[in-house]
Amino acid sequence: MAIVMVVTMALLVVLVRERFRAQATADLSLNLRRSVIAFRDLQQDRFDALERENSLLASLPTLKALMTSGDDLTIQDGAVEYWQLSGEDLLALTTPNGRVISVYSKVPEKGTNLPSALSTLVAQPARRNIVDGKTLYACSVRPIYFGSDVSGTILGYVISGMSIERSVRQISAPAGAEAAFLSGGRVVTSTLSASAQQNLIAQLGPLSGASLSPAPLALGGDRYMAAVDTLSSVDSSPLQLVVLKSVRPTEKWIARTDRIVLSAGLIAVLVGAICMVILGRVLTRPLEELSRSVRAFGAGDGAYRVPRYGTREVRHLSSAFARMREETQRANQARLESERLATIGLMASSVSHDLRHYLAAVYANAEFLASDTLPPDERAEIFADIRSAVLGTADMIESLLIFSRTGSSVRYAEEKVVPILEHALSLVRAHPDSQHAIFEKDFCHHEDLIARVDGKQVERAVYNLLLNACQAGLIAERVPHVQLSLRLSGDFFIVRCVDNGNGVPEAIRMRLFDPFVSEGKQKGTGLGLTLANCIAEEHGGEVVLVSSSTGETIFEIRMLISPSAGPGAADANQKGSHALVH
Repeated sequence: MAIVMVVTMALLVVLVRERFRAQATADLSLNLRRSVIAFRDLQQDRFDALERENSLLASLPTLKALMTSGDDLTIQDGAVEYWQLSGEDLLALTTPNGRVISVYSKVPEKGTNLPSALSTLVAQPARRNIVDGKTLYACSVRPIYFGSDVSGTILGYVISGMSIERSVRQISAPAGAEAAFLSGGRVVTSTLSASAQQNLIAQLGPLSGASLSPAPLALGGDRYMAAVDTLSSVDSSPLQLVVLKSVRPTEKWIARTDRIVLSAGLIAVLVGAICMVILGRVLTRPLEELSRSVRAFGAGDGAYRVPRYGTREVRHLSSAFARMREETQRANQARLESERLATIGLMASSVSHDLRHYLAAVYANAEFLASDTLPPDERAEIFADIRSAVLGTADMIESLLIFSRTGSSVRYAEEKVVPILEHALSLVRAHPDSQHAIFEKDFCHHEDLIARVDGKQVERAVYNLLLNACQAGLIAERVPHVQLSLRLSGDFFIVRCVDNGNGVPEAIRMRLFDPFVSEGKQKGTGLGLTLANCIAEEHGGEVVLVSSSTGETIFEIRMLISPSAGPGAADANQKGSHALVH
């Protein structure tokens, strides 16, 4: 959003600048045209006034009498009074054929071509302007008649002129502009400096025609807008007025406006960014908390606080999530309850058959023992059957108890691993299912291995694994052949058990470690592998089915070795890693 605002503000500054520049150029052009038109109107008014004054002079009887004298000196002496009476910058009297008799001018230094220029005015009545050196005059020519203006005789001409320099100052001062008069490709009079006048001549050249449409010019390192107006096109050298106005004040005003707009834009962007950050925090904070609530619920924390503030949509979403979480927790609780009941039912159905079998054996053999006619050897056999049934019942009950309290009574201690395995082997050999079993063990180079474990739990896990291996051989109707070995792998010690059964059926491989899962056994609870896996997980490991095929099934129990193992553990680890191959 900040980038969008900055780009938008930059475009706005450019558009405002161009708009201001176009408007300023238009205003400047309009002012220039108005200045030219104002000068034209002013010049016309002054010329009209000059015509009226000159007409009054030409109709004066005394001037007519002076012209009838025919003497140039008399006319020259008498013309001074009329020049002072008119108050104009130039006064001249000529003969009817245009010869100049007397000339009076307020300009100290008159040019040498002034008489010829005045004669030209008489010969060409349409001309209004003459140039004398660096002085430009606007002139009025009136004939002096002896008698009436219609039927009288022309005694001569009276010429009155006004200097244009005053007009230049009248134009430039109020409008804040520069003005220049050009005639014959040179500057006659101007308010510009000498160097600027030379640049003006070089850029404009000989001007022809009138152009009130302003155009840009560069004079002396400054830029101007110039408008040209042709004041007289009938003169031999057309007189043109050039009005110029510097664009520097306008550019300074545009630059100042740019800075103001840019500063306002930056302040707006800064304030907008702060407001967006605050607004973003107000809008996103409840969403972040809601996201954390969802992650916490996914991790199992159902009590994490759900935000109850924020926008209406966020509050609605939070309420919906809270309801969903409550419904999910209720559904999970109901599912756990149903699973618990299903587990109890499954356990009851799995245990009831074996339990009834053991109890029936105890009950029947007890009846046989009630007879006094049994010989001692049969009585000893019946006692052995009763003892086997009682041990089987005790073993079943112990498995159920261990399954129900797994993880709640683990007591870790530093113990040697090999004695735990040896004791598990001795317990399995005492079981009826392993009476004819053949056991092989390989604990070489690991007699001193010490691990921080719960010895009773590890012994139970290995015992269950070995008993399953013996029962697998019996189910395959083979003499059970079981191999038990110990090896090391990094931070783990691995107990491998290999049997010669028919392998694990495909139907139960995916749920091999679920409780009460068994296949092909006539007795047992189906908790052996489940308990072994739970005990391995409590010791940072797991039970893995490495391979399963007819005649060879390999299970491994992997457990972590405590970092505080005994002195011989490190050497035993290093030896074992080279002595045994997986």
